[in-house]
Amino acid sequence: MSEGWHLYLLRCRGGSVYAGITTDIERRFREHASGRGAKYTRAHPPECVLGSRAYPDRASASRAEHELKRQPKARKLDWLLADPQPMLDR
Repeated sequence: MSEGWHLYLLRCRGGSVYAGITTDIERRFREHASGRGAKYTRAHPPECVLGSRAYPDRASASRAEHELKRQPKARKLDWLLADPQPMLDR
């Protein structure tokens, strides 16, 4: 895993999608899966990491996360297929 911050998407039980940021996606997934992650993933356990995108710093990752969380599920999934430019730079 590369250095820096990552915005990631998880597929959760029931088909929902969760977005979060971290510096270590594998560690964060284990935390979510064990019930020590976000409140949402305690109620909707994660099944897998759908994908991620790297950001140069926490601030840019947080801005992208905020924007992505406001999108419907289909747009979140489209984000995975889009070019790697941060959403706020478009």
